[in-house]
Amino acid sequence: LQLAQIEVFKQGFNQKLEEGQKKLHQMWLDWSRKFSKDSGEESSAGPEEMESLALLMAHSVTQQLQITCCKIVSAIEGLPSSLQDNVKQSLKIMEELHASFSVAKSFQDLSSSVLTQSHRNLAVIQEYMEGLLDYLENNIPLSWLVGPFFRLGEEE
Repeated sequence: LQLAQIEVFKQGFNQKLEEGQKKLHQMWLDWSRKFSKDSGEESSAGPEEMESLALLMAHSVTQQLQITCCKIVSAIEGLPSSLQDNVKQSLKIMEELHASFSVAKSFQDLSSSVLTQSHRNLAVIQEYMEGLLDYLENNIPLSWLVGPFFRLGEEE
């Protein structure tokens, strides 16, 4: 039962990750088809339109990551505070990153330091999520084993 619950959590997490990767891949394919022909020649779309689509894709990806982090924060109540803090920090990072891409009208609106820091922050988030999964693999939360406790006479 314990391992089954962890496996369900991991499968759900992996499924969401896979769905996000497929969506991102499809967006990339659509974007690539729009701006290049089979011969490798660039289409008539200008750099401004390509830049706009790339920013739109970044905005969409950061929004999905923000939603996922928010769901994870609510799902890990009762776990060690260090894990909760890491996930809350991940959510904060995603909110900031999403805000940066939301207001940007062009890549020039994003400084190189923002882009570099974003890359580092995404690596930190990945590390935090891997730590969370490692913890869940080795330490099953008690509430997952026995469920919620109610005093006699209380109804759900």
